[in-house]
Amino acid sequence: MARILITEDDPLMLRMYQKIFTLEHYEVDTATNGEEALEKVRMNKPTLILLDIMMPKMNGLQTLDKLKANPDTQSIPVVMLTNLAGQQDAEEALLKGAVKYIVKSEHDPKQVVDMVKEVLAGYTRNTVPAAVEQTSAPAPASTPAPIVPPVTTELASTPASTDEPEK
Repeated sequence: MARILITEDDPLMLRMYQKIFTLEHYEVDTATNGEEALEKVRMNKPTLILLDIMMPKMNGLQTLDKLKANPDTQSIPVVMLTNLAGQQDAEEALLKGAVKYIVKSEHDPKQVVDMVKEVLAGYTRNTVPAAVEQTSAPAPASTPAPIVPPVTTELASTPASTDEPEK
């Protein structure tokens, strides 16, 4: 069973996500700041970490830096779950090693669970999944073949001319 560490400083949000992931049969640990999250990771290594950005003591980006700098934790996929909707925040988190960036206000909790399931489905213990696209549209399986117009084989309607005189 997958173990999820939810790091969120808002007690209502934390309880809501803890409840929905528990109902989906995940083992759930919680932390209310980055320092506590790092301690929980050391005690009981999670399969995936949901990490808020705006938190006291140590924010989510600082926590992400520490997780990715440690060989024991760098392969744990981290999904940023935040209310910061700025493109710059998302790019920074993904560059630092997050595999997905989810804006809480744009998704209901069930959608968040579904996105986490997608990340976990592509995750193996020996590899870190590539960053997951922001949209939920599936990627095409392969590049479609280019459309080539049909070749016409019509004969010219006028007789072919030759340089030889008629006999």
